[in-house]
Amino acid sequence: MIAAPDRTPLPRAFFDRPVLEVAPDLLGRILVRNTPDGPIELRITEVEAYAGEVDPGSHAYRGRTARNGVMFGPPGHVYVYFTYGMWHCMNLVCGPEGLASAVLLRAGEITEGAELTRQRRLSARNDKELAKGPARLATALDVDRSLDGTDVCAGTDAPLTVLAGIPTDPDQVRSGPRTGVGGEGSVHPWRFWTANDPTVSPYRAHSPRRHRT
Repeated sequence: MIAAPDRTPLPRAFFDRPVLEVAPDLLGRILVRNTPDGPIELRITEVEAYAGEVDPGSHAYRGRTARNGVMFGPPGHVYVYFTYGMWHCMNLVCGPEGLASAVLLRAGEITEGAELTRQRRLSARNDKELAKGPARLATALDVDRSLDGTDVCAGTDAPLTVLAGIPTDPDQVRSGPRTGVGGEGSVHPWRFWTANDPTVSPYRAHSPRRHRT
């Protein structure tokens, strides 16, 4: 008999740990997005860890700015950034306050509210693609910069909450280089995903942009 997912909200202590502990432990957890049209739930299947000022791949590598301030804590808050002039991506802040670190949510399976996400993800060929990739995930859940700083530990009525779910068995957790991260940050195997899950996004190595002259 398959156990039902645990509906207990994750406490702040869960996030108040080193990013490399939190990231793989988020696999299998349930992210709840409460929208005016109804709730959407997503089982997290792929994440990436970013370790702040010691990580060349992190937005906080060069210190605090107005854009990345939420990354410096307190833990258990949402860091949302806008990228390529068109997409949002969602992170969960972790570690002690004052030390920037966050986990990028890269992919997941929509387990409730698929009809709502289909309206936002018209290009998805099937439900496995609704949140297959960080920008797709944020789009499916209607996450934008207005949710930057949201406290996911504020209770189940908050815009975003993370439930205990069914953590992925450690034997089924895989790791490798982060997608699209180049330079010194490319050596870290800080992308974590659930093995053989069809919602996990494909890995893409960093490809430097060409600048027009």
